[in-house]
Order: sequence, then C-alpha cells, then structure tokens
Amino acid sequence: MSNKSDLAAEKQGKRGVKLASIAIVIAIAFGGGLAFKLQQQAQDYEAKIAQLEAKIDSSNNIISSQMTQVKEETISQATTAAHKAEVVLGQQQKSIASLQLAVADVKGRRPNDWLLAEADYLVKLAGRKLFLEHDVVSATRLMESADQRIAALNDPSLVSLRQAMANDITKLRSVPLIDRDGLVLRLTSLQQTVDTLPLANAILPDAPEEVKKEVSQDLYDWQDNLKTSLKNFSENFITFRTRDGNVIPLLSPEQHFYLRENIKSKLETAIRSVYKEQGEVYQLSLSTAEQWSKSFFDNNDNAVKEFGKSLAALSQQNIQVNYPVKLETQSQLSDFINERLRREVTTIITEEK
Repeated sequence: MSNKSDLAAEKQGKRGVKLASIAIVIAIAFGGGLAFKLQQQAQDYEAKIAQLEAKIDSSNNIISSQMTQVKEETISQATTAAHKAEVVLGQQQKSIASLQLAVADVKGRRPNDWLLAEADYLVKLAGRKLFLEHDVVSATRLMESADQRIAALNDPSLVSLRQAMANDITKLRSVPLIDRDGLVLRLTSLQQTVDTLPLANAILPDAPEEVKKEVSQDLYDWQDNLKTSLKNFSENFITFRTRDGNVIPLLSPEQHFYLRENIKSKLETAIRSVYKEQGEVYQLSLSTAEQWSKSFFDNNDNAVKEFGKSLAALSQQNIQVNYPVKLETQSQLSDFINERLRREVTTIITEEK
C-alpha cells in the first residue's frame, strides 16, 4: 500500500512539474508577445508624438506669421489714427486760435471800429455795383455814405484814406450817365410801329420828253418827211420810251413780311446791344434798319419820315462808357482795418497774459 502511495505521489509530483513548466513557458511566451506588442505601441506612440510635434511646430509658425502680420497691421492702423488725430488736433487748435482772435476782436471793439466796418462794407458794395452791374449812381451814393462814416470818426490818421475816397467819388461823378432804359423804351416803340409803316410803290425814272417832229413843206425834205410820217404812223400801234435810272420794284406779300421782320430783328439786336454796351453792333443795326426804311417804305409818308429821323437820332447815341478800373479806397481801407485790428488783438492778448 505504501508503495502504491509513493508511486501515486511521484506521479503527481511529475505532473506538477510539467504543469509548472508549461505555465512558465506560457508565461514566457505571453510576456514576450506582450513586450513585443508594447514595444510596437511605444514606437507608434513615438511616431504620432513626432507628427503632433511637427504639426504643433507648423501651427506655431503659422500663428507666429499671422501674429506678426496682425501686429504690423495694428501698428499701421495705430499710426494712421495717430496722424489723423494730429491733423484734427491741429485744425482744432487753429479754430481755437481763430475763436480767440474773434473774441479778442469783439472785446476790443469800440464804436469807432463799427463805423470803420460799416464804411468797409459800403465801399465793397460800391465796388460790386460798379464792376458787376455798372450802376454808377448807386456806387457813387454808397461811396458818399462810406465817406460820411469815415468823417464821423474825426481821426487825423485817416486823412489819406479820405483823400482816396474823394478821388474815387470824383471819378464816379465824371462817368457819363446813359439812360439805357429810355433808349430801350424808344427802340421798343419804334419796333412796334414797323407793321404800320406803308410800303413804297414801284418807282420808275421819268422818261425824257420827246418833241414831236412835224412834216416839212419843202419838197427837198421828202426823205425826212417820209421818215417822220412812218414814225407817226407806227406810234399809233407801239410806243417805245427809254428811261435811265434805278428802278425800285414792288415787293410780294411774302417779301413784305420778311422785310418788316428783319427790321424788327435789327431793332432787337440794338436793344440787346444797349445792355451789353456793344457800340459798333448798336450803330450798325440802326443804320441798316434806317437804310431799309428809306429803300422800301413810302418816304412821302410822315410816319416813315419820323421813323427814319428817330433811327438816325438814336444811332448817334453813345452807349459805351469807360468805367474806373479800380477804387483806390478798397485796398487802403482794408489795410488800415487789418493793421488796427492786429494792434488791438496784440494789446489785449498781452494784457490777459
């Protein structure tokens, strides 16, 4: 029994050794495979980490370039904004300086300064009336009003200015006055009478007076008597008369219309020339209308005679005037006001400091 037990125990021991060996082999194989697999995973992880690091480096480079570009754009925008701010600030400073001058001007104003300002305004208005509208009368009155303002100042330093104003007023008074409205009204009245003027009939020059030759009683004049008899006989059928001179024929109704309209047009041109001061055009238009009137209207009619006389009288009117080139007072008065204002502003600013 003991032997059997020992054999069984020995068998079990061998089986345990085998199982342990198998387990060790399995464990070694499993561990090697696991280690190999872990090594592969580690390599994969390292490759992925390298890729990620490359991507991160690339991203960092892109971000760095973008940040550099954004930084440059930001700096450029900031520079532009700063420049604009400087410009605006400079304009504001100029505006403030102008306001300070205006305030100082108002604070330093005295009644005499307002009279100077009124005189300056009147002189400038006189210049516009003279040079733009050729209104000499209004310009003269404005200059006289400005002279009254300067006289009210009673300032001895303004003697030269008043002398210049006196010279300008004298020049304005020496300019001849033309009644342009009166000329236009007279031309318009003549224009309205053109349709009522009678036209001339056909005018033929007078034929030379012919002396009728008698038949002679002398037999030796038989040839002349024969010619005279034949001539007297032929005159009972056809008569020929010779006329020397210019012949004015009758006009057709259509020509009547165009003649009157052309004369009206010439008068209209003369009217426009009055306001534009075109002397040559004015005289040429009236002389042409007068010539047509004498040629085609009935010169024995009183209305036609008066029409021609009026045209001749109006054509002698001078519609061109030589105006003064400039007013001496304008520049002198402006210079005096600017100099006086500069002195007053300087004094006020000095006192405030």
